[in-house]
Amino acid sequence: QIQLAESGGGSVQAGGSLRLSCLASGRAFSTYVMGWFRQAPGKEREFVAAINWNDNSTYYTDSVKGRFTISRDNAKNTAYLQMNSLKPEDTAVYYCAAASPGYYLTKEREYDYWGQGAQVTVSS
Repeated sequence: QIQLAESGGGSVQAGGSLRLSCLASGRAFSTYVMGWFRQAPGKEREFVAAINWNDNSTYYTDSVKGRFTISRDNAKNTAYLQMNSLKPEDTAVYYCAAASPGYYLTKEREYDYWGQGAQVTVSS
């Protein structure tokens, strides 16, 4: 079992950048798929990006491809989401999540552990 804590959220103007961090406590961080989801006001939580546990391969939802980069540092038990060229529609609470090993995990129910969320606000 692990616990997750996000940091790095905040407010930025359109076109700016932010980096979210997700610190995991507990064992075997390197064996989990790490994902990022977001929930905008009045909308359902949606998948943003994920990184595999074994080969660090990554996948993204179409709306963030080319702008967001997910990465992980297993020595630091931390996953990251670098967000560039931010748009007002990226405004949301961002959650990191951890899942047991699997491939192309994009659904909430596939993830076992969740952080408390970090607010990202992008103004025009």
